[in-house]
Amino acid sequence: MVTVVAYLPAGSLTASVPAANPGRSEGPLSWLRTAHGQIVDAAGRKLLLRGFNVDALVAYPNDPPAPFDETDASLMQRAGFDVVRLGIDWSQLEPVRGRFDQAYLDRVASTVAMLNRQDLYVVLDMHFRLGWSPRFGYSGAPAWATISAPNWNPLPQYSWSPSLIPAAIASDMYFWLSSDWKSDFYRAWQALALRFKDTAGVAGYDIFNEAHPLPIPPRIFEKFYLWPMFRDAIDAIGAVDANHLFFVQGILLLSLNTVVVHLKAPDVVYGTHLYEGSLIPPFWNGDPTYLRQRFQQRAKEAAQVPAPLWIGELGYDFTQKGALSYADATLDNADDLGIGWAWWQWRENRYWGIVDAGGQVVNMDGLRHLARPYIVAAPGGIQAGRGDGVHGHLTITVNRSHADQPIVIAWSALTLSAPLATGTCLTSSRWDAITARLTLQVDPGMGCRLTIQAT
Repeated sequence: MVTVVAYLPAGSLTASVPAANPGRSEGPLSWLRTAHGQIVDAAGRKLLLRGFNVDALVAYPNDPPAPFDETDASLMQRAGFDVVRLGIDWSQLEPVRGRFDQAYLDRVASTVAMLNRQDLYVVLDMHFRLGWSPRFGYSGAPAWATISAPNWNPLPQYSWSPSLIPAAIASDMYFWLSSDWKSDFYRAWQALALRFKDTAGVAGYDIFNEAHPLPIPPRIFEKFYLWPMFRDAIDAIGAVDANHLFFVQGILLLSLNTVVVHLKAPDVVYGTHLYEGSLIPPFWNGDPTYLRQRFQQRAKEAAQVPAPLWIGELGYDFTQKGALSYADATLDNADDLGIGWAWWQWRENRYWGIVDAGGQVVNMDGLRHLARPYIVAAPGGIQAGRGDGVHGHLTITVNRSHADQPIVIAWSALTLSAPLATGTCLTSSRWDAITARLTLQVDPGMGCRLTIQAT
């Protein structure tokens, strides 16, 4: 019977969300929505969100996260990035059941405001990690949303070992199999959404980080628990805030594909993660073939939702041989697909962070490879090639059908010299080193090839 159920058609789900009614945005950050399989700004231009994860507001009792300040945000913005995926902790938001910590909400709001001042969008990420709750070592659910069971760790030497704690496994299962804690979880999201429903600088809400199915069989988990949870969460959040994007994810279990249930809902983004070749074998050996296949699989899943694809986490240990070639290969795939991403992460340690935990050392070699030029916003009919952040180069194809709107390009003022744009249809070019943005205007009705090169 289990085998039969697992291979039944995935079906379809519909979320009930009222029409969006955003107010006027203040500052340069526009309200975002989805259209024609893309994230778009208020002018209807395709907008790419590229940046970093920041976990400064989550609780890792056994390994406290690095801080994050305005200097970090300024460096990130000057390198050309435009988004931070900001981890939020349910355990700190609702330490007592039914009571939301206003001081923690204020910390979140203060961080969002600081990032917005640097022209960085924020994706709020309810950040669970293997182990379910800080009670077992990592971020996630409050202590009251855990089950009393054996709390021993069979393999404490491994970073993923909290996922083996019996109490963590039982707590995780109870969340998925009952409506009890899920109702609280939706109300916690409503508390966040009420705080940010009028903030255009919040791109959207990443509902649940890295759900894993075990011990529920994966296909059953996805069809009957994961996607219905996303539908119900979108219903709940949308009831108080229909103005933001809703980010959903696939499962994270080695390289297992996610079975997608068609989800009819407005402004949904498939913000899944990709660690193949990095944390998930087969590990990177310089051959991009398998990595390309995994990107194509994520794109296929996004189309099945249907939703724009955004890679909410990808990364590599920068101390390992091949780290920079892996970064180049992953971002080549993102450029080929024309999608955004958030690297794990900005400030952590010398292994995974661009900035070390003390905030003193910046990995400039890593940053040059990540801070490749890209089109931030452009009308239809504009297509970019692969950006080169090491030498400073980007080519853009302009079709004659393009709308008469400016093209905005991210160009790292931190790692590259000023850009020079050339092309027969180019009518104006304006470089702003403060915002790390190059704005181009092209002749309506004309097509050409634009070249942007470091001077």
